[in-house]
Amino acid sequence: MIQLLLLVSLVILTCILCNRITTKIGVPMLLAFILLGMIFGSEGLFRIPFDDFQFSETLCSVALIFIMFYGGFGTRWKAARPIAGKAILLSSAGTIITALLAGLFCHFVLRFSMLEGLLTGAVLASTDAASVFSVLRSQKLSLKYNTDSLLEVESGSNDPFAYMLTIILLSAMNGTSSQSLPVQIISTAFSQVFFGVILGVAIACAARWFLENFKFETNGFDAAFMLAAAVLAYALPSAVGGNGYLSAYLVGILLGNHSIPNKKSLVNFFDGLTSLMQMLIFFILGLLSYPSRIAAAWVPALAIALFLTLIARPLAIGILMTPMRAPMRQQALISWAGLRGAASIVFAIMAVMGGTALEHDLFHIVFCVVLLSISIQGTLLPWFAGKMEMINKSGNVLTTFNDYTEETDIQFISIQINEQHPWASRHVRDLDLPPGTLLVFLRRDGQNLVPKGDTIIETGDALVLSASAYTGEDDIHLHEVLITQFHEWCGKTVKELHLPKNSLIILIRRGEESIIPSGQTQILMGDMIVINTV
Repeated sequence: MIQLLLLVSLVILTCILCNRITTKIGVPMLLAFILLGMIFGSEGLFRIPFDDFQFSETLCSVALIFIMFYGGFGTRWKAARPIAGKAILLSSAGTIITALLAGLFCHFVLRFSMLEGLLTGAVLASTDAASVFSVLRSQKLSLKYNTDSLLEVESGSNDPFAYMLTIILLSAMNGTSSQSLPVQIISTAFSQVFFGVILGVAIACAARWFLENFKFETNGFDAAFMLAAAVLAYALPSAVGGNGYLSAYLVGILLGNHSIPNKKSLVNFFDGLTSLMQMLIFFILGLLSYPSRIAAAWVPALAIALFLTLIARPLAIGILMTPMRAPMRQQALISWAGLRGAASIVFAIMAVMGGTALEHDLFHIVFCVVLLSISIQGTLLPWFAGKMEMINKSGNVLTTFNDYTEETDIQFISIQINEQHPWASRHVRDLDLPPGTLLVFLRRDGQNLVPKGDTIIETGDALVLSASAYTGEDDIHLHEVLITQFHEWCGKTVKELHLPKNSLIILIRRGEESIIPSGQTQILMGDMIVINTV
């Protein structure tokens, strides 16, 4: 047990270090996680024997739930609304066309059986939002024509359609007669979409009502509740034949774009969680792989990767976006940005565990395609965006996400007016407020009053001022000093203290009182001194 925990901590720390390195050199971080898994795998340096596809399928499927949920929860609908129609068309019809073209290529060119070829196309049909935006965010690239938002919605919502195709084809390969196959395809597709949408919307509405009417008594329970909602969004539709991933995505996007308490911290929580889930899936992909088997899968994988990148996806994009008069350079970039990732890995593991003997090593084929897609397409994405003149230098890619706020963060401060205060008995219009601050209201005798220019400040008033928040939190280094009876500062005034260079006492906590000190403020025993050091 201890050895396993040590190994897990070592892997996570190494992945974090790899993320820092890959960000600096412009290579997608997920590539490093795959290679790290190979190093720890059965034929790597550490030679950890691991080929448990059943366990991997369970683990990766759970990880994909949170990835899909956050795909919706982190999407900023305000930015995505103008391109929502195009994105949904690409994620549905585009995924189906790509899967069909890739499947036919596998059948007629690579000589796969028809169903196995279509299954291969379905597994590889979806694109990966994390792979794309790990590049865009690390390079701070915003794209013209709202293309970054389009890619975010399309790649976040096309996984459920690839999953539906995978489930249908696995069912067809497990003994369905040719006469009943069309009926089963239609019924499966209907139940997948119907129950996925209906239950997803219902769960989102119920969760939103709960968040609006229930107060969490313990910090962090709101995150636990959202985790439970994400799991329920997948499990309930799946139990009745619906598309759990579609439901999880819908619940995420409906909750993420609704005004709920503590939303920004929830976005940050799920951002960290899904990063860990991505790390887990790609590490397992590398761990399950056998380099000795890659040689046999390399040739068909390279052919499929080239066909997907240069023919299937561009053709699907062209068919759907040309009638909408999308510029050719935008279509070219969307085609190039169709990176394969976590969902393809999970669906490949599902296919291997689907109960049907496959003629080809689908897992290692998908492994090679994902490796090629991330390493070549992902690395060259910034260069390709520049060549297509699609980089919006005045834009901000972060506006695509829900942790971005257009409004300037505001901080509020309170000033208590005593008899000696210089503002006591003065009109509001005569106050010398610092530039960039505003007197928002004053509290007098338990009531909040909106001040006018002729309002007179009275002793006992509490003034509330607003100012723009400082965003460079990394520059602020706070530490506390408890004043005991024998402390050298005890009994002295602030001006008598010999503070270290570039240090300032910014607050004194005295019992229930918080004091902003001046040079005349005396330090007493029991005070907690808060010091900022630049």
